[in-house]
Amino acid sequence: MFYLIFSYSLVVIFLAIYFKKKNLFSNFTGDKHQLFSNKKNIPLVGGFFLLFPLILTNFNNTFFIILLILIFSIGLFSDRKILISPKKRFLFQLALVLLSVNLLDLQILSTKLNFFDNFLENSIFNIFFTSFCLLILINGSNFIDGLNGLLLIYMTFVIFVLLKLDLLNASMINHQSMNYIIIFMVILILLNLINFLMLGDAGAYALSFFVGYLILISHNSNPNISPYFFITLLWYPCFENLFSIIRKLKKKFSPFRPDNNHFHQLLYAFLQKKLIKNKLFANNTSSLMISIVNLIIIFIGAENPYSSIYQIKLIIGSTFIYLFLFRILRIN
Repeated sequence: MFYLIFSYSLVVIFLAIYFKKKNLFSNFTGDKHQLFSNKKNIPLVGGFFLLFPLILTNFNNTFFIILLILIFSIGLFSDRKILISPKKRFLFQLALVLLSVNLLDLQILSTKLNFFDNFLENSIFNIFFTSFCLLILINGSNFIDGLNGLLLIYMTFVIFVLLKLDLLNASMINHQSMNYIIIFMVILILLNLINFLMLGDAGAYALSFFVGYLILISHNSNPNISPYFFITLLWYPCFENLFSIIRKLKKKFSPFRPDNNHFHQLLYAFLQKKLIKNKLFANNTSSLMISIVNLIIIFIGAENPYSSIYQIKLIIGSTFIYLFLFRILRIN
């Protein structure tokens, strides 16, 4: 397996070099990633690096493989500027996520709120609610992918905690492959931090879909674990998306309208204006600062995954800290 990892890594690195020379799958001026980079034409091939290892984790599930490739393809078309419209991308995502929830039998079993759990017992409501949660995760993850390594580091934390607490159903997920996923992600983080390659929309969509799948099967396999613990694990990208939607609707803007008011963008702008002039250094510093805070939140949550009250307090506390810092960064 070591030789497979080594060989596959070399192939992707050579592909990244080739794509950079040919100006293929690269971030162009005006792309969300370009703002944070000193370099142009950085290949958006990180998704290719992850796709094969992600497939290996559930190789016997044909539906999973097909759906993962399809969600990857939506991001790939976005990276290639073929699917530019956010509304069209959302509609494709919605169709695929609804299909995924049905074919993979994904569902949210409980929220520990009796009145809401009564609604979840209705299969149609459950399908749409679970799909809504997956869409929030996928698009929120794509938002935070604006800084080098931020999404990769965050999802590495999440996968590590799921493995450490032994929450993954061994009959559905190959545990050995999961260890290799972490190795691949660490390699990708290092390559991303030096601006050698980027994850791209394809990689962000595929990775977040995969982690959402892991969270849902972990939730279904471990009814003793509080559902709010899984919210804690995915709190940052999900809240980033929800807060973005609320912020835009409050200003009577379309929720599909892009802006530069995400937390990581404000932190980057603050650091570059006040402290760090080098774009790459400001980028990586912002990413690592946010990652450290998220690591603390996730590990605090992992201390008591059984208590819903504990997790709710942590989520509320994290939200207040986010909003407080967001307000300070907006003022500056």
